[in-house]
Amino acid sequence: MALKHYNPTSPAQRGLILVDKSSLHKGKPVKALTEGKHRTGGRNNKGHVTSRGIGGGHKQRYRIIDFKRRTWDVEATVERLEYDPNRTAFIALISYPDGTQSYILAPQRLAVGDKVIAAKKTDVKPGNAMELGQMPVGTIIHNVEMKPGKGGQLARSAGTYAQLVGRDRGMVMVRLNSGEQRYIRSDCMGTVGAVSNPDNANQNLAKAGRNRWLGKRPLTRGVAKNPVDHPHGGGEGRTSGGRHPVTPWGKPTKGARTRSNKSTDKFIIRSRHAKKKR
Repeated sequence: MALKHYNPTSPAQRGLILVDKSSLHKGKPVKALTEGKHRTGGRNNKGHVTSRGIGGGHKQRYRIIDFKRRTWDVEATVERLEYDPNRTAFIALISYPDGTQSYILAPQRLAVGDKVIAAKKTDVKPGNAMELGQMPVGTIIHNVEMKPGKGGQLARSAGTYAQLVGRDRGMVMVRLNSGEQRYIRSDCMGTVGAVSNPDNANQNLAKAGRNRWLGKRPLTRGVAKNPVDHPHGGGEGRTSGGRHPVTPWGKPTKGARTRSNKSTDKFIIRSRHAKKKR
């Protein structure tokens, strides 16, 4: 996919850079593979805002994606590539010989008419899914499971991927995009290739309205508020907001670690923060 640059025929077009979606399917999704999706506006069941900056946006239908890839040893054909408003990656509609259809995350270099298959061990080809323990060391993968049968959780966003870097006692070592290395069970599934739409990060929306279409409302900086509204507020002239950046509720932010002890910490070989230590 390439990027589209627009001529500045209006202020909203000046600097506008979007991903070219001309090769994607132009019709509606398969109705049986979608379900309704309700917007919360960032509010809970009492109507109180619990997540700021959410609201508005275009109406969407949720596409049901097959993250598990558990239809073993049955070759499927890629019918078309589609845009999915619920994620940054593109999705692919695949069709099995018995007529069953499903959506999967589209990897890079996957084209209409290609064959994909899920098996315990199969060819290392974009779109094929297999157990991590059967993949050659060095394979680029995405949609990686953390628990067998749970479905892919790692490397699902546009342009992301993980790399299988080793094996050890029934586990495989995987390097993530963040730099973190962790153990994952060998019988977990992963899909070969990097996720599609790597140019998503290079888009320039060029106007605030495009963010509103995505359901994102503007957020006011703390330093622009009064002291009664934010810990960074007030002060004479322009201030930086103090030495320790905090949220409106006084919690440390901008890099402060908030991760509590997780049961999966024991599987982390190298933290993503290791390279930042001095």
